[in-house]
Amino acid sequence: MSETPPNTLQYRFDGPEDAPVLILGPSLGTTWHMWDRQVPELAEQWRVFRFDLPGHGGALAHPAASVAELTGRLLATLDALGVQRFGYAGCALGGAVGIELALRHPARLASLTLVAASPRFGTADEFRQRGVVVRTNGLDPIARTAPDRWFTGGFAAAQPAITEWAVQMVRTTDPGCYIAACEALAAFDVRAELGRVGVPTMVLVGSDDQVTGPAEARTLVAGIPDARLAVVPGASHLVPVEQPAAVTDLLVHHFSTAWQQPFDTGQTALPAAPAVPVPVPAAPQPAPAPVAEIAPAAVPARAAGRTDRYETGLRIRREVLGDAHVDRALAQADEFSGDFQEFVTRYAWGEIWDRPGLDRRTRSCITLTALIAGGHLEDLALHIRAALRNGLTPDEIREVLLQTAVYCGVPAANGAFRVAQRVIREETTPAE
Repeated sequence: MSETPPNTLQYRFDGPEDAPVLILGPSLGTTWHMWDRQVPELAEQWRVFRFDLPGHGGALAHPAASVAELTGRLLATLDALGVQRFGYAGCALGGAVGIELALRHPARLASLTLVAASPRFGTADEFRQRGVVVRTNGLDPIARTAPDRWFTGGFAAAQPAITEWAVQMVRTTDPGCYIAACEALAAFDVRAELGRVGVPTMVLVGSDDQVTGPAEARTLVAGIPDARLAVVPGASHLVPVEQPAAVTDLLVHHFSTAWQQPFDTGQTALPAAPAVPVPVPAAPQPAPAPVAEIAPAAVPARAAGRTDRYETGLRIRREVLGDAHVDRALAQADEFSGDFQEFVTRYAWGEIWDRPGLDRRTRSCITLTALIAGGHLEDLALHIRAALRNGLTPDEIREVLLQTAVYCGVPAANGAFRVAQRVIREETTPAE
């Protein structure tokens, strides 16, 4: 176990001190215990290192704003322990950390397994919407629906104790850290960079995963040179929990045979574990057969003629207003209105919203007030949603509207309250 300064992570070791280090990274909402059933066998050959995400499993609640920041904290923890080179297996958000390691810190990585991972997790709107729900209702609605996302129906019904464990894991997570992790996943998109992953990689996915399933796994395999695909039958998103023996068998095989030696022979590194047969308990389902290679996917070319301000503005516009609205606005632009869309993107979003003098919460407060004062209720709903994404709570939005009643007039505020009431109800009602 560990004590954790803000720039490091809570961790634990299992296995021989002189063995090569193998890191297991958790999914959002879980703790290092999601890997409990892999550890006994893996620890026979490796020094197994597990960590908790900020605010998960009792770890200190120091939110990480991005996958890169979370990766930096992991490396700072390893640096303090003298661990220079390691194998890595990560599930979902833990898999995003693995991709970040492979892209930005390849010299540290000997071999990689991505479990239930994706180069882009759903859409940014989905994760920002989840953050709005948690900010308004707490984590209980997310916790109650976790088993449906994580396990097949048959497993959840047959394993009520594990199902309840999953609910309690999410329920006891720090909400602020959970929201920050959602924001980190919303911003994560490495689809155009997968071709630069140069370490031996296995992509592992449950056949019934409805969150990041076989389609996302094949996207990873198509983009990562020489990556291999393993599909585990009868498993959903938390495949290491649902099919532990099959996952353990695949991890042992991959890390025993694909441990890449450092390019610099003078670098301090632990030796690779020998590839020796290890008895594996019979899995509840037939062992997964598929290990396949898929041709690389084509990467769409970047649109020509766009300046950095336009690209910055487009990114911020999507983060604040959501992909669906921006895609719709751009798709409706024609020869007559196209210049206006480019103007708004470059100057409103790429210049003003990107200035460092005010944070986005404050800018949302100002924008709501200006729209109400101008009587622009047709745009108010859009910016109520944006304010929720930018971190304002419904109570704070109500205070802004009450302030406008004094300075903009009761009739203006009356219309604004009607719009806001409808939008807040839609945005903060947990999905069934």
